[in-house]
Amino acid sequence: MPKTDNEIARIGEVDVEINRRDIKNIHLSVLPPNGRVRLSVPIKTSEQAIRLAVVNKLAWIKKQQADFAGQERQSVREMVNGECHYLWGRKYRLKVTDAQGKYSVQVKGNGKLELAVAESTSIENKLKLLNRFYRDEMLRSLEKLLPTWQKKLGVDANSLNTKKMKTKWGSCNIQAKRIWLNLELAKKPFECMEYILVHELVHLLERHHNQRFRSLMDKQMPNWRERRDLLNSLPLAYEDWSY
Repeated sequence: MPKTDNEIARIGEVDVEINRRDIKNIHLSVLPPNGRVRLSVPIKTSEQAIRLAVVNKLAWIKKQQADFAGQERQSVREMVNGECHYLWGRKYRLKVTDAQGKYSVQVKGNGKLELAVAESTSIENKLKLLNRFYRDEMLRSLEKLLPTWQKKLGVDANSLNTKKMKTKWGSCNIQAKRIWLNLELAKKPFECMEYILVHELVHLLERHHNQRFRSLMDKQMPNWRERRDLLNSLPLAYEDWSY
């Protein structure tokens, strides 16, 4: 595992989490939901170089933080009739019914998401059932998308799975060729999930977000910036969790 050493510094009225790692280049991130600033730097980077890396990007950092502060949030989930939930970017109204057999979540009619459970089911267990529905939806779609994009890019991922993630839409372990996608993507327009999938697969060709990475994305998905901007403009989840 890469060696890491974390510290917090105040630079230009911004608190910065400095993460010293076994890497070659400096990487700056402003993370949802609250605009936390993280600077990953090579282990022996000087304090002056760190300060310059942040000061030179202060205007960009503050804009990103302002965007997150103004971004719409979903309300706390109560899992009751009439509550709004999203699937592939479309809004659905929740309808809670008494289960006649196995518990289930299904899209019903025009704009209804039916949750069939026992009356005594807790909010936590209702949410677990809904998240299982989202996971099944994502995996079913990814079964079709993954082979297409692997062939197009000339790469092979050893595994692709979903999970709840607090600060990323996706991640890629390059050595293990293991990709994870944020379960929240099931709520976003389908093209947003496809963008994140391609983004992570391209990391199997280029580790860093450098010019070569951007050129590969431009070649394989010319409208990737529009998809990225759409994804980052949509409401964040109600819990505290950019590309």
